[in-house]
Amino acid sequence: MDRDQLEHLRSKDPQKICEILERFNKKNANLFDFEKFHLDNLWLNLWQAIFKILNTEPLEKLHVLSLNTIRILSRDRLSLQRHNIDSDVHCLLKLARLTSSTSLIPETNCVDKNSTDVAAATRPESSDEIETHRIVEALKCLCNLVFQSADCRRRCVRQNVADHIIRRMSSTVHIPCALELFDTKLLFLITALESSVRSRVMIELNGLTYMTENLNEKLHSKEFNEEELDVMVELLKAMYNVISYTEKSPSENEIQNLHLTGVVRELLFRFGAMRGERERAIVSNCINLLVYVSSSCLSELMVKWDSEIGTIRVTIFDKHNVYALDVLLNFFHLVVEELENGVAHTDVISPVLTVLVKCVASNRIMRHYVRSVVLPPLKDVSQLPEVGTELRNYLCRLQGNADNVVRDLTYELLFLCCKKNPRRMVKHFGYGNMAGLFCKKGMLDCRRVETDFSTDSDDSDTEEYKKNQHAINPVTGSFITPQANPMQNMSEEEKEYHAMQLVNVIDKLHRGGLIKPCNIGDDGKLQPVDHILELQTGLIKNVDSHNMQNDN
Repeated sequence: MDRDQLEHLRSKDPQKICEILERFNKKNANLFDFEKFHLDNLWLNLWQAIFKILNTEPLEKLHVLSLNTIRILSRDRLSLQRHNIDSDVHCLLKLARLTSSTSLIPETNCVDKNSTDVAAATRPESSDEIETHRIVEALKCLCNLVFQSADCRRRCVRQNVADHIIRRMSSTVHIPCALELFDTKLLFLITALESSVRSRVMIELNGLTYMTENLNEKLHSKEFNEEELDVMVELLKAMYNVISYTEKSPSENEIQNLHLTGVVRELLFRFGAMRGERERAIVSNCINLLVYVSSSCLSELMVKWDSEIGTIRVTIFDKHNVYALDVLLNFFHLVVEELENGVAHTDVISPVLTVLVKCVASNRIMRHYVRSVVLPPLKDVSQLPEVGTELRNYLCRLQGNADNVVRDLTYELLFLCCKKNPRRMVKHFGYGNMAGLFCKKGMLDCRRVETDFSTDSDDSDTEEYKKNQHAINPVTGSFITPQANPMQNMSEEEKEYHAMQLVNVIDKLHRGGLIKPCNIGDDGKLQPVDHILELQTGLIKNVDSHNMQNDN
């Protein structure tokens, strides 16, 4: 853009302004490199010229076009940091109707949400369409500014932008879908980047309740278009930011969490099939929300089964519809496959693992159902537990994941599914795979720890397992092909010689500091030995303890 074009923009000639801006917007629609705009103060001159148009009422027909230009220019973080645009932010807030002096939306669009006159709500005048389009474009610019500039973000906080968005969200008037989408995008950005706004929305504005109710109302629709699904995704993301601030009293949190979990359950019922990326995004963000829901409220994910009540999806277990749990397990299966294929990141897995751990820890029926899916009765023991594409195999492989959070959550899920019984864990995964957990919890000798779980066993062995049980290697957890004993033809002197050779090698490595031999102490954890011969004492002690447990 040259000087002549800038002068035409300042001339306030509508026709010339329209031609220049249309050309500029089309040419720079995908512009993200603004280096050439930093020469001769071009960015600032163009920015100021556009805001003169936006502040001129006779040129309001050019406002949408002008806002398109501002949206492009607002991608330049460097220029936003260099220049003071405080008054321009206020102009955008007025155009977006996010100030105290403006109404929520165009008055002619104020149709009651519960009105039966659908035609009136869907047949706005052309002037209303222009006004809604202008509000949406202003919101897009504000989204860019909040994301790119801390100064602009703080100005929006001082102007209580979140208050106005919540007020518009909780109103009884019909809000156009496009406007609602960018309202929620702006709310998500400002709550993500400003912790003070999260606390205000949660405590002072009771925003989580309004957003939950908003979601609940949307579920009454029979069909959803792509834009409506996008609104739900952005709303869930904003709710996640808000719910992460948890300084409300326990009773208030409990009431909110129960309502929220019930709405999330219906969302999982509705979109659990995950047909398309948008439905999958809804499920993913529902799981993120459940991470911050108190464990006592997660039983709301189940509903008692009544065959007379029609339900979209049904998975019956112990007289309850546990379809929502089924969705969580299917989502976990999907993302862990993608993780192994290099498509997903561990950040996607830790939330669903966290929710599953909370579910199995808080409710017996949920624990039994998750266990039935994750650890079904063993039949094929010919392969190692980590080989295969079942959930049990994926969970076994996750125990070697480099991410400590994912590894610990996997251990905890399996630990709870096995009722904290180390022998049951060895049966399903082998001692070698579970050694890390046993070491951490002081169960290296596989002694049973005291738990609150019932003593009745739901781990009945299959005929296939019983048939091969004698030949299963407890370390690997799989069937061992019978092999000849390598010491069968050795004399006692030869056995003793090889044993002493092994002792000497271990002692040499020990004295060189390469290894640190340990015994299992009374607390079930590893204790280093001072001399290699102490291993013999520890071995005898553990064998005697094992025999005593078997006798009992």
